[in-house]
Amino acid sequence: MSTSSYVLDLIQRPRRLRRNESLRRMVRETELSVNDLIYPMFVMEGENQKVEVVSMPGCYRFSLDLLLKEVAEIAALGIPAIALFPVISESKKDETGSESYNPEGLVQQTVAAIKAQSPDLVVITDVALDPFTSHGHDGLLDEAGYILNDETVEVLAKMAVSQARAGADMVAPSDMMDGRIGAIRQALDNEGFTNVAILAYSAKYASAYYGPFRDALDSAPKSGDKKTYQMDPANAIEAIKEVELDIAEGADIVMVKPALPYLDIIRQIRDVTDVPVAAYNVSGEYAMIKAAGEKGWIDEKKVMLETLVSIKRAGATLILTYFAKEVALLLK
Repeated sequence: MSTSSYVLDLIQRPRRLRRNESLRRMVRETELSVNDLIYPMFVMEGENQKVEVVSMPGCYRFSLDLLLKEVAEIAALGIPAIALFPVISESKKDETGSESYNPEGLVQQTVAAIKAQSPDLVVITDVALDPFTSHGHDGLLDEAGYILNDETVEVLAKMAVSQARAGADMVAPSDMMDGRIGAIRQALDNEGFTNVAILAYSAKYASAYYGPFRDALDSAPKSGDKKTYQMDPANAIEAIKEVELDIAEGADIVMVKPALPYLDIIRQIRDVTDVPVAAYNVSGEYAMIKAAGEKGWIDEKKVMLETLVSIKRAGATLILTYFAKEVALLLK
């Protein structure tokens, strides 16, 4: 049989269902929706302040008054949730991150103001000490500079309760301390916050993709690195272990961070758990697309959408992304 006659005799022709846009939409396996998106936002002290993050074009630090205006736009676009990250002045940082659980602190005031203005918007707060510590690490240090796990967890639990008391719908421990999910769940329940959910950064890798985010918060470690608590990028089996531990301790949602270099991890976690799986399309991933788009090397909007679809296709239920507002405008 000649090649041409074989082709003519084909029964299966997958291209039949790619013939036009209507057919492609009918059989599309993965759909990106505004409901999948969580928008990370940066809040700073002061008034009438809107400062662009140089390494993250289109992303800004907002003072609370201007943040509330931005939040109103986000809610109007149908984005269901924001993740809040604070920029803390150096004068309020100390060795133990005590400002993190100040009832009158920046995060607490911001959460209360957002919930008063936009009560239906889900507010997710970061539970980690690096924005609040003078040394820039996610926990308390011993004399040798090693992160103290259990002592740190005690502070994280106080921080989570303080955020819940301010009105947070969900707390998101991003520190990678052992046992912190169970301790936070117990602390929340003991204080009557049984309905406050936990989004656990379960598989957070010691990644080089976080640089622009640390610029945004001025939270880079003053010495050393985070490899004794964040995960080794070479490990996959360990990610499953971390997820299983967090779920056993009470996590409602588990997360992989970063997203793009760890699509395989997202898939593996999705295959072994029935809780929602979030993925963080982090600052470095965002910055690379923005930079290439500005250079004219790629079609930025198409690459943005393809990137987010790939994360969802890998198994993510929810995606934290700095592109959320742009995507919502496109999907509207």
